[in-house]
Formats: sequence, C-alpha cells, structure tokens
Amino acid sequence: MSIKKQYLKSKPVCKVTFRVQKEANNGAKKIHVVGEFNDWNKDTIPMKSYKNGSFSATIALDLNREYQFRYLIDGVSWKNDLEADTYVHCSYGNCENSVIIT
Repeated sequence: MSIKKQYLKSKPVCKVTFRVQKEANNGAKKIHVVGEFNDWNKDTIPMKSYKNGSFSATIALDLNREYQFRYLIDGVSWKNDLEADTYVHCSYGNCENSVIIT
C-alpha cells in the first residue's frame, strides 16, 4: 500500500492518491476507500483496478485536516494502510483506523 500527496498551488487542497498493490489486496475484485472524507459511505469512492492487480483512487482533500479512513475489500473485509500518517483507536468494531494528515 502507498499514499502519495500532491499539494496544489492554485487551490487549498491536497490531491491524495491511495494505492493498494496486488500483494496486499488478497486477490480482491473491488476495493473502496472509505473514511471521514465521504461520511464512511462504502460506495462513493471505488478504486480503479489495473491489469497488474493493483488498485488506486485519487481524491482532493482540504488542507490542514486529519481524516480517518480504511479500505473495504470486496465489501466484506477492512484493511488499514501501512503507510498512513498515524492510527487512531475506533470503538466501533474495536479496531484502529488509518489517518491521513493534509
């Protein structure tokens, strides 16, 4: 997994590319990025799949914010990003969420 941040000079946003490599997706057919930036909606940010088995999605996030997120794999299993800026405990599901800081 990887996260790439691109800060725009023309707008107060950061374009963030979320990537899940083939080795980390357990043979997934579809992956969604789900988090505070989309009100934890499981359907709004599908990741694009590539022939090499990886997935990615790019979204624009407001600057100077922290967003909790996770990956939803095939609609059933949740996974954190190993390259997240930090992690925070979530009482819902008794787990940790990945956090991206823009």
